[in-house]
Amino acid sequence: MYKVQIEDCQNIGKLDFIEWEKFREKAILITGSTGLIGSNLVNALAYNSQEKGLNIRLVLPVRNVSAAKEQFSWTGAKIIPYSLGSELKTDESIDYLVHLASPTSSKYFTEKPVDTMLANIEGTRVLLEFAKGHQIKKFISLSTMEVYGFPEKGHKVKENELGFFETMNARNSYPIAKIASETLCNSYYTQYGVPAVVLRATQTFGPGVRYDDGRVFAQFMRCAIEKKDIVLKSAGLTERCYLYTSDAVSAILVSLLKARPGQAYTVANPNTYCSIKDMARMVADEIADGQIGVVFEIVDDIEKLGYAGTLYMDLDVGKIESLGWRSNIDLREMFERMIRGIK
Repeated sequence: MYKVQIEDCQNIGKLDFIEWEKFREKAILITGSTGLIGSNLVNALAYNSQEKGLNIRLVLPVRNVSAAKEQFSWTGAKIIPYSLGSELKTDESIDYLVHLASPTSSKYFTEKPVDTMLANIEGTRVLLEFAKGHQIKKFISLSTMEVYGFPEKGHKVKENELGFFETMNARNSYPIAKIASETLCNSYYTQYGVPAVVLRATQTFGPGVRYDDGRVFAQFMRCAIEKKDIVLKSAGLTERCYLYTSDAVSAILVSLLKARPGQAYTVANPNTYCSIKDMARMVADEIADGQIGVVFEIVDDIEKLGYAGTLYMDLDVGKIESLGWRSNIDLREMFERMIRGIK
């Protein structure tokens, strides 16, 4: 781990709204463990298990076993070969299941909509079947803010306000698949009693982001490091909240212990709400110390590049905050800490 990630693990361990003692001797299975949020979750659990003597057992089904063993060699996690959508088999008695595995690239959604849908829907179904056959205390499925569609500017979005999606748009394979996966979670809870909870996270970043990541925050990060102007292909009018990796991890942990099955919770830092244009200017001025600028090279159809249309995603997080959770890292510090922990 990078020093900044160790700091994050330590800070998570000190949060007063996470009852760490309840994780003692528990087995937690995590899909998507080598991804951004997943790897930070594994780090936090393993680090605090060792520091607090909790003997938390981590089970990590992964596609690339050798890479995962190298990444998590210090954690003591049990790493098993697994392909998302195939039957999950383990001889471990699992207490909690956290399902994070999913495609995350807008370009991938556009170019491989079938793969996007099946990875989410079938992947979630198989894991819910596993949970159905075992005494799982809580099943967490990570969804996305994209399920809210295109809210009106100035409107605070609550969990019951799902959007409408044109089914003939390949880019919508992702939010539609996530809605279907959420519905499966609730259906398994209603029909079989599987204690499934959905977390709808906004765009999340922090230590562990790959340097070549294609998402907008990584593009801005590279520009700041390389001292190159930020080039926007749109007017940058989309407005949304963001989320730091350790805040996403703490939301998962508090939800494992306190969230109500059959419910969805929005996870975001409302204090980070801004437009892409304003975020670009903040990075140029504060992260790059004014050494770069923001340039506009607007294209006619931004969606052809794999991006969604203009969004106004001002998210209400009162529901998850009612569990005691709160976000801690603001937008500037998110960029500073991400740069310290580039993968």
